[in-house]
Amino acid sequence: MHKVHAKPLSAAVQRVAAALQAQGHACAPLMLSDAARTAQQAADALGVVVGQIAKSIIFRRLADDAAVLVVTAGDQRVDEARVAALVGPLGRADAAFVKAKTGFSIGGVAPIAHASDSVTLIDQTLFRFQEIWAAAGHPHAVFQLRPQDLARLTGAPVVDVVQAFAPDRPQDAIELIASREVLARAKGQNVPSPCISVCRMSEDTGLCEGCFRTLDEIIQWSGVDDPAKRAIWAQIELRLAALKITTD
Repeated sequence: MHKVHAKPLSAAVQRVAAALQAQGHACAPLMLSDAARTAQQAADALGVVVGQIAKSIIFRRLADDAAVLVVTAGDQRVDEARVAALVGPLGRADAAFVKAKTGFSIGGVAPIAHASDSVTLIDQTLFRFQEIWAAAGHPHAVFQLRPQDLARLTGAPVVDVVQAFAPDRPQDAIELIASREVLARAKGQNVPSPCISVCRMSEDTGLCEGCFRTLDEIIQWSGVDDPAKRAIWAQIELRLAALKITTD
């Protein structure tokens, strides 16, 4: 259950709420009891995996001083060079620039209702999930939506702008997920996600090349209980064992 705060909505959150209502979005902003300035804090407060947090990354476009907003999954890192290839050379956006251009403080930048028009891009890896959460104008405020809703609300293109996973050795991903498997077996509750921020489905196996889950298992993860999560981990363990036999 989400820890919801009864504090009145700030002017910035009210602006987001009005924009959502104007576009017919059913989910109004929630004020959490704890601050959610980082994707991990938001995920912990909401009881979801960090990838379901749509974090807002702001750059400054050098050509016209416009704000460039990249809405990315919380478990990803934005590749600035890929963004620049789409919108032009970029510079650093400090707190004053972010506040002036968006009307929001860092840690609470919503993807909509900016004070001035921003150039917006949506990270395609958000579409792994049925449900995501975005900031709503304040570090305590969030709202729920689907990735498709984000595209509709912002009118922004869905693009590939995150850093590619490039292991030094082919075994690196297997070793990373194996270490998380040990942690999962040790946890009686709050079973950790298998996600290691490698989000690429293999055409050969139908499994994610990072966490060795099927797409259905990735989508279902946030909505199932701990016993079901442990069952998914059991399937991953079997797949890892089969891969170890193959690679030995």
